[in-house]
Amino acid sequence: MVDIYQYIEQLGQQARQASRVLAKAETAAKNHALHAIADHVENQASALQSANQLDLDAGKQKGLDAALLDRLTLTPARINAMATGLREIAALPDPVGEISGLTYRPSGIQLGQMRVPLGVIGIIYESRPNVTVDAAGLCLKSGNATILRGGSEALHSNKAIAQCVQYGLRDAGLPETAVQLVETTDREAVGQLITLPEYVDVIVPRGGKGLIERISQDARVPVIKHLDGICHVYVDAEADLSMATDIAFNAKCHRYGVCNAMETLLVNGQIAAQLLPTLAEQFRNEGVVLRGCAETRKILPEIDVATEEDWNTEYLAPVLSIRIVQNIDEAMDHIHQYSSGHTETIVTENYGLARRFLREVDSSSVMVNASTRFADGFEYGLGAEIGISTDKLHARGPVGLEGLTSQKWIVLGSGQIRK
Repeated sequence: MVDIYQYIEQLGQQARQASRVLAKAETAAKNHALHAIADHVENQASALQSANQLDLDAGKQKGLDAALLDRLTLTPARINAMATGLREIAALPDPVGEISGLTYRPSGIQLGQMRVPLGVIGIIYESRPNVTVDAAGLCLKSGNATILRGGSEALHSNKAIAQCVQYGLRDAGLPETAVQLVETTDREAVGQLITLPEYVDVIVPRGGKGLIERISQDARVPVIKHLDGICHVYVDAEADLSMATDIAFNAKCHRYGVCNAMETLLVNGQIAAQLLPTLAEQFRNEGVVLRGCAETRKILPEIDVATEEDWNTEYLAPVLSIRIVQNIDEAMDHIHQYSSGHTETIVTENYGLARRFLREVDSSSVMVNASTRFADGFEYGLGAEIGISTDKLHARGPVGLEGLTSQKWIVLGSGQIRK
């Protein structure tokens, strides 16, 4: 029987040792590894699909629903996308070692900041096996060792992908222990991993709210996370209504089960009667269930009543709550009360109100005249993302390479002593 504590501690010790090697690895070596991993993923496509089929068969026996099975499935296109993503990460600038803000102090010393890896990153995730490649690639390029703990439903797929990763690391002369997969499905492994600050520097959970709440509560190391994606679009009285219709429709209907989908639409009362009937018809054609405040139901009497619970709900489904507000202040008051701090958008032609919205709304991404669906690492030019953070310390919003590093002060002197 595996001793879980000893097993996770061994992974931690190996990751800590590997992190020291990665921290000083040249960019060329890291990029070599990323390209080699991509090659192995492509060359092993049939083996990856065979391993994935074992997970799919087990998932069907367990009664996983169609949406979970879809997230679990590795199609040829998704395998190609994993390889493409790795090569895109290789093409990104290496943040490690970047020096910024060099200035001279009165003493004659030169002071600046150098970007450095965080060290060892533990990543706990569910269902989607492609996260194994995304996480490994981002951690590798940013000079971090990583310990991956995927969901039990994807164990065969994750083991096959992790093998490709380790082959690529070996090809580049980097330690295979730089990326390690927890190969036990015992839930106690997670409990151990998140309570080993001597080996693990940061935990990144990716999954349902229950998983993230549990890790946030029990972890003894810092956690990069977001719990909910209750995102808002506010349509101002001075909005271009055609633009507002397109943005609101896209923010809700482009994909439902994602954290950057709009869950609440706020509409200025001056233009609600013009905007809502047309928009409601488009939503109905897509099968979106609408719930509205009393003022909204005067315009759309056929829709359901929105309750206090609706304003607090991340639906992740074709359901939308609508509230009519009188001005930008009332809209921002609603956002401050109910937002999860993920992403908010204002649609307006008024530059001054747009500036106020950007300045006063305290979310990790705040937008003007754009769909909330752009709150994504790829769309922000970060390559793949390790996740989204709604915390205010260290990383905020989509977390890419720079979010997996920190800065240390450096001092360049020529013999100065303090007097």
